[in-house]
Amino acid sequence: MQASQLIFYKDSRDMTLLEDVCSLMEHLEDGFYDKEEQERLFYNCVSGLYRCAGESGFKGNLWHCYLTQILVYNENPYTVASELKGKVEGTLSQAVVHDYRIFMDMFAYDIKKLEEAVGNTKDMTLLTNYEGSGKEAIKYNKFIVEEINNLAVKLAAAKDVSEFKILLDTFYGSYGVGVFGLHKAFRVERREDKLHIDPIYNIAVTSLDDIVGYDNQKKRLIANTEAFLEGKKANNCLLFGSSGTGKSSSIRAILNQYYGQGLRMIEVYKHQYKELNDLIDNLKIRNYKFIIYLDDLSFEEYETEYKYLKAVIEGGLESKPSNVLIYATSNRRHLVKESVSDKDGGEDMHSNETVEEKLSLYQRFGESIYFGSPEKKEFNNIVTTLAKKYELPVSEDEILLEANKWELTHGGMSGRTARQFIDAMRAKYL
Repeated sequence: MQASQLIFYKDSRDMTLLEDVCSLMEHLEDGFYDKEEQERLFYNCVSGLYRCAGESGFKGNLWHCYLTQILVYNENPYTVASELKGKVEGTLSQAVVHDYRIFMDMFAYDIKKLEEAVGNTKDMTLLTNYEGSGKEAIKYNKFIVEEINNLAVKLAAAKDVSEFKILLDTFYGSYGVGVFGLHKAFRVERREDKLHIDPIYNIAVTSLDDIVGYDNQKKRLIANTEAFLEGKKANNCLLFGSSGTGKSSSIRAILNQYYGQGLRMIEVYKHQYKELNDLIDNLKIRNYKFIIYLDDLSFEEYETEYKYLKAVIEGGLESKPSNVLIYATSNRRHLVKESVSDKDGGEDMHSNETVEEKLSLYQRFGESIYFGSPEKKEFNNIVTTLAKKYELPVSEDEILLEANKWELTHGGMSGRTARQFIDAMRAKYL
């Protein structure tokens, strides 16, 4: 049973564990390994499977879960063609069957034979009937973990390679494949002169209902996002306004709400704007919808990174692909800082052109949504709504009295201040 014979799934993550287990299976009785080496390799494999369970939240037969993780995580010509579309016809569809037969043999192998060979009587039994502690799954969200666990059981029970393939095609068509299929949000980093897109494991579980008020703003954001997901024309979006009003929370909530429809989000920091063209080249060939998220977007006069952003949004020779939008937040509408000298001309003979240059970035966002600080009535509504949501055992009058004291010393009236106050009250009373 040779992992080296795989064609499409050859470059899977952590191939060492797969190759070691397959090598133990293949040479179990032919004397290839002496007793000491066989035991060392066996316990390395046991350790690797337990580590996989601890990182990923798997349960049941960990060998089957590990194989399933390889199948759903590997990005190759067949799986990328299948993602969010499902069934693929032609040569690719015929050729991948070779790999699936190998995987079916791996699923069918009774790994308890390995423990018998080294005189072990319990480790493989535990690995084939594993129960988690409930604190695993740092790599994937709980929903995806459950889907992988369920898929592992179905793949192990598949009657033939045709059913095995249908199960995987269905998964790829529903959730996608690889890092984009199993995660919601990402950040980028250049390592060894290559741009890497790394998953963000802990995403705030925020919904649009958690943001009290700003109904018109949320409707506009939803409408733009849904048009994007439906393949219609949609605009790059700028959420601007006062600090703490829910701009960033709204964008995170959009991701949580539409992740199941193929939406993914990539956060890019100011010093990485020069990487945007390279990033988009990586995204345009995938079948997901990507929002590039720029938080707290603003530039001082001496900062020129905004020129990279202008060219990407609109103005470069290559148009932005239809599966990529840019959503940004900022505390100010005019994203590039202006000075008095820009208005009166100073030493600049073409002051109007200077002003236009600094406004041109803002003008490239087709949808601009203003989030203003709440008035007293609106602030009180946020406070009382959150108090009811968390069932605080305090009267409304007392809540508002304390909230008004709190905002005087905690940055003024905003949604963020209201939530921080409610968190403090929850700590006190709940």
